[in-house]
Amino acid sequence: MGDLETEKPLRKIAEAFKELEATINSQAQEVEVASFSHACSLVSPLFGCLGIAFKFAELDYVAKVRDLVEASKSIGTLQSLLERDINGNSVRKSGSHTRNLLRVRRGLDMVKILFEQILVTKGGSLKGPASKAYELALAPHHGWTIRKAVAAGMYALPIREQLFNTLNEDESSARLQMQSYVAASATVIMYVDKLFLTRGLGIDW
Repeated sequence: MGDLETEKPLRKIAEAFKELEATINSQAQEVEVASFSHACSLVSPLFGCLGIAFKFAELDYVAKVRDLVEASKSIGTLQSLLERDINGNSVRKSGSHTRNLLRVRRGLDMVKILFEQILVTKGGSLKGPASKAYELALAPHHGWTIRKAVAAGMYALPIREQLFNTLNEDESSARLQMQSYVAASATVIMYVDKLFLTRGLGIDW
């Protein structure tokens, strides 16, 4: 991705997820790994904008998205991706595409919750929204050491205005794009969950 100063990352994220949502709602075709992984890759810079608190989450998310991007070169749809791992009895193996998809889904959920919290809270601090997002989406899957590091890093978060400036948005435009992502990503996350649950894979591992 290019320089954040000359781009509108929030806008790109919102548009990409609206396109995924439209594909899902059309029920005419399955979601392609390529379009899904591309949309997810646009989210990656957001973790970096949140500073050291989310450094581990950023590294983990970026690595898992990169794996899905590579997988898209040989696997057409998310459904096919899961079926391949199921047939190969490798769903829960470390590094499997299915396992990585589940981790990426959690990253998308964390960003969704973060935006939801930013939209309903006032004041400049992001500590409340970020803490809530981490607590609900990622903390249950992290060990004590990582949770402790994240908690310490929460004091180094940018303030709301700094985050918006970094993303090249003002308050009103940022809120609009966040609302768009929240709505579209909810459909995408539900779709991914359904892929797992209808195959008896569960989503809490």
